Amino acid sequence: MAETRSALPSVDRLLRHAALADALERHGHTAVVEAARAVLAESRAAGGNANEAELISKATARLSARFAPALRPVFNLTGTVLHTNLGRAQLSEAAIAQAASAMRSPCALEYDLATGGRGDRDSLVEPLLCELTGAEAATVVNNNAAAVLLALAALAAKREVLLSRGQLVEIGGAFRIPDVMRSAGVRLVEVGTTNRTHARDFVEAIGPKTAALMAVHASNYRIEGFTAEVPRSDLAAIAHAHRLPLIADLGAGRLVDLTDFGLPKEPVVSRCIAEGADLVTFSGDKLLGGPQAGLIVGRKDLIAKLRKHPLKRALRVSKMTLAALEATLLAYRSPDHLPRDLPTLRYLTRSLDELHALALRLEPRFAAVLGEGWLVSPVPTQAEAGSGSLPGAGIASLAIALRPRNEGGSKMLNRLAGQLRALPRPVIGRIADGQLQLDLRCLDDEAEFVAQLDMLVT
Repeated sequence: MAETRSALPSVDRLLRHAALADALERHGHTAVVEAARAVLAESRAAGGNANEAELISKATARLSARFAPALRPVFNLTGTVLHTNLGRAQLSEAAIAQAASAMRSPCALEYDLATGGRGDRDSLVEPLLCELTGAEAATVVNNNAAAVLLALAALAAKREVLLSRGQLVEIGGAFRIPDVMRSAGVRLVEVGTTNRTHARDFVEAIGPKTAALMAVHASNYRIEGFTAEVPRSDLAAIAHAHRLPLIADLGAGRLVDLTDFGLPKEPVVSRCIAEGADLVTFSGDKLLGGPQAGLIVGRKDLIAKLRKHPLKRALRVSKMTLAALEATLLAYRSPDHLPRDLPTLRYLTRSLDELHALALRLEPRFAAVLGEGWLVSPVPTQAEAGSGSLPGAGIASLAIALRPRNEGGSKMLNRLAGQLRALPRPVIGRIADGQLQLDLRCLDDEAEFVAQLDMLVT
């Protein structure tokens, strides 16, 4: 045993080996020494019978695993376009380039190039937001929950805000509107009932401590049947008659009418402004198709109050977010090209003919890789927008369905799903109806996807 252990090479000898030259160049001397010492220690503990090539291979693998990023790109074949767990909206190439430029060099983030003095980072996107929404002013924070929190804290702290019981929503991660209000130091006054709220309910609830009326778009559910709600224009009229602001939280929000692209009807920000909303909050990384951000547009005097509030600095966004957001907003100046320029709209509007053609190309590749033990076939599916967008609106889509030929194949399905997740670029599908479905709506890099299929071991 002692002779075997003494035959192990030294750390210095391993470091002089040509096979570790690339690792030394990439990771540095310290990290490679640590890896070499670790694999030598493991070999001694196991009896010391590893040869030099095996030690170098293990050291290289250890270094690769140690320096591999945890945030990895995946193939989203779940059928949910804006998948919260998979990062929601993919950015346009213009947004990626603009964000990279902001990261690569100094930029005029808070510097006025015309005067040479200090500038305001909001000024980078405020003119665009006002142009696209018809609002007087705009500001940006790091997500829509933060936008609602800031608006309430700045305008209604220690006072009351009226909201219909039918709009007490809970968004992903168990964040609830009442909790956000409580965190902002606001007292919620519930108005009406869950399914029916009338104008008189708001009028009767207004009192000396009322600071604002609020309308929250039920973006992730629908109430149907015997229902009634107060139109935003009527709610605005009630608020203004009592010299109160109306705050409208649209959740996903959108800047254009999606029905022009064959998608379901959803509130448009400019229409909310036109209907009299004094502040409108919405997300940047949902239907808008940009980076994670909370956008607030509305009256100039109210936006000014938000900017002066201490929370505004705590919730502000980085130069990378602003750069990507500006590039995304610029795309809306050419609305005819939005499905071409913004991945979110491209995926939502992708034709079934295109998906059928893709399925016909992929079906034989899967059949060849998986072998006789599996049935491979295209199946119609219902995709969804996701992230609380277009609730209840299914989008006709197509998936490659993988089904074991033998009965009781749930273990095979789970094993295959795990093998797909273990690929260099993990593939995320869904198991339903006794089959693994890979929805093709968001598959945009066919070549890379196909190239790694041969790595599956079934």
